[in-house]
Parts: sequence; structure tokens; C-alpha cells
Amino acid sequence: MNDPPMTLLDIRSLDHPVIHAANLQVDAGERICLAAPSGAGKSVFLQCLADLLEHTGEVFFDGQPRTQFSGHAWRQQVCYVASESAWWSGRVIDHFPAQVTLPLSALQLDNELLERSPSGLSSGQRQRLSLLRALARHPRVLMLDEPTANLDERNTDAVETLLQEWTGEGNALIFTSHNVQQQMRLATRRWSIRDGRVEAQE
Repeated sequence: MNDPPMTLLDIRSLDHPVIHAANLQVDAGERICLAAPSGAGKSVFLQCLADLLEHTGEVFFDGQPRTQFSGHAWRQQVCYVASESAWWSGRVIDHFPAQVTLPLSALQLDNELLERSPSGLSSGQRQRLSLLRALARHPRVLMLDEPTANLDERNTDAVETLLQEWTGEGNALIFTSHNVQQQMRLATRRWSIRDGRVEAQE
């Protein structure tokens, strides 16, 4: 018999003034698309899961309640990446852990970009580097808001391939995308938002 999948994230209740969720689980290896119209609360929900917005409820990571983690420790495991992430230092490399090995070539990026200023890069380069910056901290659950919105087809394919490989290592992904074709390619399951409530779709 195969062992049952390991649940990484268990949302028993999550309440925010604009979004509510209960009885949702994210298992290792899953890629869940959170599909809903603009303004439905997708980003708010992901930021609540990452403990970036004030909310109430019970969320567990690997069986441990969020209350047992510091904010930093929780976000080390449950990491949110916005469609446009902030950069606070003059060089790209300053935003990464020391001596980290980055799969730059997998995302069509050159090493010389690490020495450049983030403000001098294209939006697509910054978006891919933001993904690598998150992965460099070894989260188990990654939440991506429109992760390929600024990318062409070739670079979108590269990002999707990297994410499929990463989840294949026992990690989990929750992502938003308005691209229906991407949803079909990348998602193993879908969640939707109806009247402010996040629900799993069959």
C-alpha cells in the first residue's frame, strides 16, 4: 500500500473581513490554483496564509499550529511572493543568502544580473529573480501571485517546469493565474472564491 500524502498546510478556519476559509488542506506535491475574478480577495487570502495580514482562525503547518511559530519562522515555511516584489538593496545578490547556488540558467537568467541594481532590470527578470529569492530560503509551501504575468511563452514554460520539479520534491504550491491554459497545465487541483469564501473544487 502507498502511504497517504503528507498534509503540509491544514486550514481549519481563517477569517478576515473580506475572506473566509475552512476545512482546506494542501498536501505535499500539490499545485493548487486559486481561481477567482479580480477583486475577489485572492491576494488577501494568500497574505493571510503567510501571516502578513491580521486575521483570526486556525492554520497548521506540518501538524503544528501557527501560534507556535514566530512570524519569520512561519514565513520561512509558508512563503508568499507578490506579482511585483519589493527590493531594498542596491544589488540583486544582496537579497539572497550567502553562498547559495541559484538555478539561474533554468529560468533563462545570466549570472551578471546578480551584480546589477534591481531597478535596472526588466519586470520579467525581477519576477523570475523574486521566485528564486523565495526558493533560496527553502520553503515547503510557496504561494505565488500571478507568477508569470510579465513573461513571454518561453520564460513561462521555464517557470512552470521549475515549479513542477520543485513540487515533485515533496513541496506544495498555491498560485493565482488569469491564464486558463496555465491553470490547466500547472494545477493539480483548484480552489475558487464565492461570496468571500474559499472553497475546494471537485
